[in-house]
Amino acid sequence: MVEHADKTGARVRLGAAQPAAPEARVAITLAQAALKGDKMDDVVRDAVMLGVAAIQPVISERAEVTRTVLARGHRRDRWDRIAISSAKQCGRATVPRVLEPIDFTELINALSTLTLPQPALMFVEPSAGEDVTRLSELDLSPQREATVIIGPEGGWTKGEIDRAAAVSRLVALGGRTLRADAMPVIALSALFTIWGEF
Repeated sequence: MVEHADKTGARVRLGAAQPAAPEARVAITLAQAALKGDKMDDVVRDAVMLGVAAIQPVISERAEVTRTVLARGHRRDRWDRIAISSAKQCGRATVPRVLEPIDFTELINALSTLTLPQPALMFVEPSAGEDVTRLSELDLSPQREATVIIGPEGGWTKGEIDRAAAVSRLVALGGRTLRADAMPVIALSALFTIWGEF
């Protein structure tokens, strides 16, 4: 605890060690389409706070950023710092990994090679097609791992939805279209509630 701080220095008092917050029983990788501006910063902060195991930035067809722009802006380094800060703030002992950004096709290829019964859930707009199931209608028994795929501003293209349908379940949250930067918090909260984390 900081007892005193001014321009000349600070005095701190060490207290008893605090136990770390427990990690989620389901290790979720959030595959988030890269968002413009600082919106992705908020997604990283909130996803870490909620308990994800990893964050995979994805460059989708409608993303307004590219790998080059992300690399030039040192965005991954920034997201790593945000993840560390968020983990400290919420008492986690484990800092989730923020992975190198990949293209949507690379994400689909990686999901198609999984041999474990790891479910992938791609959240889409309610009007995305007849293969879309409302989250409340799915029988989602607790898993050890899961990948949650969230889209960009402007949503997924039909081609992306068609390719993802082969390796993931297409899921909608009710009948509303939700903002891309709010969707991760809503989806993760709903899933962690279903899986008994909250």
